[in-house]
Amino acid sequence: MAEAERIIGTPDTPEDSGERPGPAATPAGPGADGQDAVRRTGRGRRIAVLFAVAVFAYALDLVSKLLVVAKLEHHAPIQLIGDLLELHAIRNPGAAFGFGAAFTIIFTVIAAVVIAVIIRLARKLYSTPWAIALGLLLGGALGNLTDRIFRAPGIFEGEVVDFIAPKGFAVFNLADSAIVCGGILIVLLSFRGLDPDGTVHKD
Repeated sequence: MAEAERIIGTPDTPEDSGERPGPAATPAGPGADGQDAVRRTGRGRRIAVLFAVAVFAYALDLVSKLLVVAKLEHHAPIQLIGDLLELHAIRNPGAAFGFGAAFTIIFTVIAAVVIAVIIRLARKLYSTPWAIALGLLLGGALGNLTDRIFRAPGIFEGEVVDFIAPKGFAVFNLADSAIVCGGILIVLLSFRGLDPDGTVHKD
C-alpha cells in the first residue's frame, strides 16, 4: 500500500513531512493562500467525481442483478443479437469472467483491499480522468463485493450474479465491465504520461 501511495501521491508538503518552512518557504501574501484554496477546491471536485462515478456504477450493477435474479434466473436465456449475445443468469464463485472459482475468499479480500486503497488515496487525487477511472474500479469492486457478502452460500463466500453472455466468451456482469473499463482507462492515462496528481511526465 505504501508503494501505491508513492505512485499516486503528490509531493509531501512541509506540514506532511514534519518540517517547518524556513523564511523562503513562507507564503509571501494572500496570493499563496488563494492558490492553496484553489488547489483544495480542485481536489474536492475530483473526489466528488470519483464517488459520483462509483455510486453510478454500483447502483447500475445492483439494480441489474436484482432484475436478473427476479426475472431471468431459472429461466431460458434471452437472445439479444441472435446467438451472438444472450442474457443468461448464472452464479459465479470465482473472479471476473469466471476465473479462479476455488479462491472465492481470496478474491473477496482482494476486492476489499482495492476499495480501501482507492478511498485512502482519493485525498491525493487532482486529475479528473483518473477520478473517473478509479470511480469505475471502486463501483465495480463494490458491486461484486456486495454479492460476496450477502449472497449464498455464505458471508465472504457468496457467488456473484453474472448474466451478459457473448458467444464464445465468459459470462460477466456490469461490475466486471466497470472494472475492465477503469483498468483500460488507467493504462491509457499512463501511456499518455498523465499522473493521478494532475501532472504530466515524459519518459
